[in-house]
Amino acid sequence: MKTKVAFEKQLLGLQDNMFNFALTLTADREEAKDLLQETTLRVLDNREKYYENVNFKGWVFTIMHNIFVNNYRKIVRSQTIIDKTENLYHLNLPQDSGFDTPDGAYTIKEINKAINSFTDEYKVPFSMHVSGYKYEEIANHLDLPIGTVKSRIFFARKRLKEMLKDFRFYSE
Repeated sequence: MKTKVAFEKQLLGLQDNMFNFALTLTADREEAKDLLQETTLRVLDNREKYYENVNFKGWVFTIMHNIFVNNYRKIVRSQTIIDKTENLYHLNLPQDSGFDTPDGAYTIKEINKAINSFTDEYKVPFSMHVSGYKYEEIANHLDLPIGTVKSRIFFARKRLKEMLKDFRFYSE
């Protein structure tokens, strides 16, 4: 095993490469600096786990990548919304739905009115899709080819967007 000084010297020699790798992972200079610092500390704390016959740069970069992935997963978990409503109503809402404003309620009324103006061949598959059904489930339920279901949902979405283009909901 390397001496502590040789180990630290080799780690210091990799700092520029580590920063560049951190930058490719995070795409942000400040986050890259944080990741570099966290990785350097982790490498120093785990010096005894490094073996001479292992590629040092690869070992360090693996540690950095794992820290990045774990931090990303932590962020995703913290932003996950657990919907405890009976019909999972909140799960299908966008984060900034506007439901807490009168304008938002008016927009939903207009959206429902627009959807109800569709013929059943478009309204039914589109409504099922919005309700959470998968394309295959809709195709089986309506006894249609999956391609037909996808195109009807696509055209319904396109028509709805065109009908509501003047509303704040779609012009953002």
